[in-house]
Amino acid sequence: MTTPAFNDRLTSMTPEMKKKIDDILEEVRDPESGLSVSELGLVRRIRYVKEKNLLYVFTDFQSHNPGCVACAGVAMAVMASILKKLDEAFRVAFPDCAIEFI
Repeated sequence: MTTPAFNDRLTSMTPEMKKKIDDILEEVRDPESGLSVSELGLVRRIRYVKEKNLLYVFTDFQSHNPGCVACAGVAMAVMASILKKLDEAFRVAFPDCAIEFI
């Protein structure tokens, strides 16, 4: 399991926020393999800017792209599905917070 780096150098992220994020990354799964986003290492870093009430979620889908051109379309659909599920889960867990995926 890969734990994302929490970049809260500028502002503090509460332990409750970190727990919610960890839970989201364990709950959202790849529909093909059944592995969690955490296990796949798809989220590399999370940054919370308290002044803006903004949560940046840095993802890494590029390193998981298949080399096969014919498989790329399927991989893109799977990635879009995972990203949609992540977005929904973050918005439910942090309803008053703006969420940006990078």
